[in-house]
This record gives sequence, structure tokens and C-alpha cells, in this order.
Amino acid sequence: MPIYEYHCEKCGEDFEYLVIGKTDPECTSCSSRKITRLMSTCGFVSKGNSGETVSSSASTSACSSCSSGSCSSCGH
Repeated sequence: MPIYEYHCEKCGEDFEYLVIGKTDPECTSCSSRKITRLMSTCGFVSKGNSGETVSSSASTSACSSCSSGSCSSCGH
């Protein structure tokens, strides 16, 4: 059961929603169904060849047009 991030077109709220089956999410603030799913950031931890921990996150690879580190803030 994935957790997705959404943006409400009516009130501007960003929220997370646990999707169970084929449920249609609604805004947690105003109950509107005029929402768009956002691109979520993810991270991982990996062991390198030498045994050292290497970690990365999608938020560290922001596009060049913004400095926030989150593409949902600039729309790219």
C-alpha cells in the first residue's frame, strides 16, 4: 500500500495519502477531489565495495532552475 503526495488545486494544500485498493483520494483540508499527484522524493542506503555506507536521495539532485531541492516546488 503506497503513500503518495498530492497537491490540492482548490485550497493549495500539499498532503500525503495512503492509497488502499482503488480509492480516490481527497484533500485532507477541504475534501476536494481536484488534486494532482506530486513527484515524491526517495532515498536509499547502499554498501559500497569497501563496506562503507553510501546513501543518496532524489532531493539532493534538484534541477538547475531552483535551489529548494524539491522539484514539486518549481514544477520541473
